[in-house]
Order: sequence, then C-alpha cells, then structure tokens
Amino acid sequence: MTKLHSIAIVISAVLAAPLSAAQEPIQVIEPAKITAPEKVELGKMLFFEPRLSKSGFISCNSCHNLSLGGVDALTTSIGHEWQEGPINSPTVLNAEYQLAQFWDGRAKDLQEQAAGPIANPKEMGFTHELAVTTIASMPAYQARFEAIYGKDSVNIDNITNAIAEFEKTLVTPNSPFDLYLKGDSNAISASAKAGYQLFKDKGCSTCHNGPAVGGTMYMKMGLIKPFHTDNPAEGRVAVTGNEADRNVFKVPTLRNIELTYPYFHDGQTWTLEEAVNTMADIQLAKSLTDEQTADLVEFLKSLTGEQPQITLPILPPSNANTPRPVPFTK
Repeated sequence: MTKLHSIAIVISAVLAAPLSAAQEPIQVIEPAKITAPEKVELGKMLFFEPRLSKSGFISCNSCHNLSLGGVDALTTSIGHEWQEGPINSPTVLNAEYQLAQFWDGRAKDLQEQAAGPIANPKEMGFTHELAVTTIASMPAYQARFEAIYGKDSVNIDNITNAIAEFEKTLVTPNSPFDLYLKGDSNAISASAKAGYQLFKDKGCSTCHNGPAVGGTMYMKMGLIKPFHTDNPAEGRVAVTGNEADRNVFKVPTLRNIELTYPYFHDGQTWTLEEAVNTMADIQLAKSLTDEQTADLVEFLKSLTGEQPQITLPILPPSNANTPRPVPFTK
C-alpha cells in the first residue's frame, strides 16, 4: 500500500467518523418552546402590522420577510417615502441567540430592537406615541392587550414586548448539519463534511460559533486587509465613541446563509463563493482553491434549517379613531 493511499484512507475515516457534539464549536438549534401562546400571537399580528408605520405600508416583515429567510434580499432596505436604508437588513431568524441586535449592537435585546425602526424617520417614519394611539384605537387590539397585560396596557413597552416574544419563536431547527451533530453521519455530504473541517482548520469557527454560528462577539471587518466599501456605516464606534471600534461589527449568524443574500453589512456581495473568499482574504490572510471554496459553500448550505411555518394573521380594521396613513409627502 502506498503512503498516499494510506493518507487518503485516514482522511476518509476522519470525515466519516461520528462527531462528539459537545466538543464542536457549533451547537444544535432547538425547536421553539412557546409558553405564552396568546402573547406570541399578538406579537405576530404586530410583526405584520403595517399601521405601525407612518405610511401604513411598512411592517417589521417588510425588511425581515419570513418568506425570504427573514431578510428583504436587497442591498439596503427601503424605508419611508422610498428612502434608501443605511445598511443591509440582518435576518430575524435565530436572532434570540445573539448577544445584541443591529450590526453595531446598539440594542441589547429583541424588544429594544423592535422599538427602533418604528420611530426611525428612514425606516417606518412614525413616532412611538402615534403607534400606540393607532393600536389603541382598535377594540380588538385593546381586548388582546387587556387579556395579556392588564387594563389600559397598550403602550410601546408592551407592543415591543409582544413583537419580541413572537420573534423568539423564529428559530430554524433540524438543518442537515444539526442532524449531523446529533449523530446522523449521512445527513450531510462528503463535500460538506470537508467544508466543515476547513471551517475549523482555517479559523472561521473562531468568530462563527455557538447555536447561531455567529452573533456571539464583535469583530473588525477587514482585520488583516481593508474591506473596501462605499457604505457609510462606522460600526461599534457609533455606539461606544471608541475609535478602536471603527469598522467593528457584530459577527453575523451563518444559519440559513444561503437564503440571506446579499452579504456583509454593505450588502454588495451576492454569492456565497465570493463571500467565503472575501472573508478568507481580509479576515484570515488565506487563499482558497476552487475545491475548498466549493466544500465550504456546501457546508454553509447545510446550515439551512426548517423555516417557520407562519399562518398570516387577520388584523383588525381601522375605524374613525385610527390615525390615517400618510404614505406620500403632501
């Protein structure tokens, strides 16, 4: 038996061997456990509620479309009066697993994040006060809030709390890679297995780890080489005021990454192949062969899990007390 043949056998055996999931940098995504179904249903209604925007047209789902992997599949989002958003919209799927929300981490949790776009003039263009007035004007909403939060409980804290509770259910379990972690060695292809080994060997898992395969830390975009972009986003420096945090962003989740294009905070990269090679170059100072790129992409595709199965809510009708939408500049 030749030496090369022996090496090939060893490599094949390693790739075929079952994992010890506890020792892996990635953990399994578990199905959502719903303990407050009435609150989750109210949050779902509000997630799809366009009357939380000044135009009466934009909802949370506009930028975090649950039919598109929780994103809008645009370079940057479209806001009130067709304004161009400042940054690529991150996925809402599995967002609960992340240390903070938004690319710069300015919101500590999902509830705080939900409040931001409503009052952002470039996003939903409303005010919290008018959003509360709008929701409170509809008896069906009042009844739901009273049953869950108590009398006279339509306020921005409870609106965003309900939205956050719904968003916590937007997890994507049972991806092929999760099944592989659980011991099904046939759940992913040999190429994906090789890609996962590269993912660890090249150092990708240093930043992309945990259940969401990311979202657990901040990192400079362009750690080794500059990342060239026209996007004006500054990163964490806009939150901390610390110049060392310029171009430092939350590491994004890689779950469902084949669905959440275009990539990076500037949304200028449309293929996983280009994204993988860009990261290898500017973050790790490494180059990849075509075969290595293909294997890494196959691994990344194995992270696509079961998408949330959503029945669209029927929203209550507006009435004479409901503020009228203002979709166009007068």
